[in-house]
Amino acid sequence: MNELKLSIENINPAVLWGPNNDHFEIIKKQYPKLKIVARGSDVKVLGDDHELALFEEKFSRLLQHVEKYENLNIQDVERILGAKPSSDKEAPADGAADKFASGEVIVFGPNGVMVKARTANQRKMVDGIGKNDIMFAIGPAGTGKTYTAVALAVRALKNKEIKRIILTRPAVEAGENLGFLPGDLKEKIDPYLRPLYDALDDMIPAEKLKVYLENRTIEIAPLAFMRGRTLDNCFVILDEAQNATDMQLKMFLTRMGPSAKFIVTGDVTQIDLPKKQMSGLHTALKILTDIKGIDIIYLSGEDVVRHKLVRKILAAYGDIQ
Repeated sequence: MNELKLSIENINPAVLWGPNNDHFEIIKKQYPKLKIVARGSDVKVLGDDHELALFEEKFSRLLQHVEKYENLNIQDVERILGAKPSSDKEAPADGAADKFASGEVIVFGPNGVMVKARTANQRKMVDGIGKNDIMFAIGPAGTGKTYTAVALAVRALKNKEIKRIILTRPAVEAGENLGFLPGDLKEKIDPYLRPLYDALDDMIPAEKLKVYLENRTIEIAPLAFMRGRTLDNCFVILDEAQNATDMQLKMFLTRMGPSAKFIVTGDVTQIDLPKKQMSGLHTALKILTDIKGIDIIYLSGEDVVRHKLVRKILAAYGDIQ
């Protein structure tokens, strides 16, 4: 009988072994010829070489899944180990599950929440960002353009494709009158950035998000704060771009460093600029259409993923057909 020693020091054991050690029991049942002992960050396995080799390969895949998605459920364990599903519903084969994880599922949020592309145009966003460095996602309220963009940024951060996420919006509603609002500058502008915080809350555990915001791995700031900067090794999202002027949008797009991804989202039916001021988004969509490396995706009423009444409301206002 031989011994295999493995370390799980970079993995949350509570996630790996499951509530009440349910995952651990499935693993032991799948390998009855092995003696598996887990203590702290060390796992010791006793058995013959053939069984140990099979176990090590499957166990490594479990660890990779936990490290990548920060989540593991019974179905994942059964699928990865090749165990018979414990429920009546068949678990997908490895190939199908891998395709699902790398395709529609963009990122796994806290408590196993799956953030995924739910419409055809959201899937175009997922596919397009891999082929282009700048993307415009244009559509009415509720089409998931901002949410999908934030999910793509979080995925890139988790996969260590970039070092930082920068989320920005024009603080148009505040204008020059920020002074009448209570609090310091951050407290004055945070209400206009709240939708970006809400999206992040769905995708990153609260404690980790707090750390990311404190060490500026994730930065949320008004568009005016981008001036004069070079944004590199980061994923940058400009939300509500219809409220940026020509000069502001030009300023933003020219901040782009060599290793950056930019997504610009906007709704041309909800422009809050003063009546005499033109939206820079109209200009950008007109003059940047044929540039290689820039993708423009238009979302429509078919992409509305909020309450079913939202689509009817948008149609009543004439924003969609």
